[in-house]
Amino acid sequence: MASPIDLYTWNTPNGRKISVALEEMALPYAVHLIDITQGRQFDEAFLRISPNNRIPAIVDPEGPDGQPISVFESGAILIYLAEKTGQFLPRDARLRVQALEWLMWQVGGFGPMPGQVHHFLGVSNPEDQRYGLERYSKETRRLYGVMDKRLATHEFFAGELSIADFAILGWAWRHERHKVDLAEYPNVRRWYDQLMARPGVRRGFEVGMN
Repeated sequence: MASPIDLYTWNTPNGRKISVALEEMALPYAVHLIDITQGRQFDEAFLRISPNNRIPAIVDPEGPDGQPISVFESGAILIYLAEKTGQFLPRDARLRVQALEWLMWQVGGFGPMPGQVHHFLGVSNPEDQRYGLERYSKETRRLYGVMDKRLATHEFFAGELSIADFAILGWAWRHERHKVDLAEYPNVRRWYDQLMARPGVRRGFEVGMN
């Protein structure tokens, strides 16, 4: 039996991407909680795994050469796991490019932008909140529109289920916190409900992370 992968994480969209992927890939793993509300991401031991002091990070005791390897940054972790298992990263070259495009779209946009919405929703001073919340809410809604247009003609972002879907789902999971009603984006709603009905996805969201 394969040794479990150590997952260092907390209950965030980026953390959930990885638990969903691990469950869907049927990889054994052990969860190690990094309580970011208490600053545990700055502990020296964690920094040796994740030098940017961000969760999630993993340590695979059975790396490419049979030796342990650590991986930080959620996008890199998803690519690593997909290549390790040969799952959820299309073999077809054109579809593979699409999966990587949409993965990078999430990492560069549909994550940082709604993340700013989360931040400004927590700002108590209305004068400080107004500009940032308006700016980032508008961009977040634009990104939902991009998703909806893509999913109008594709069942999944790269045609077939891939790590791009897991990455994007981690943030779509927080749509209520983004103040976004998925009824306004019916193709996103269809995709979201389809993924959330998968047993592996459900397990990935149910595993304790705080």
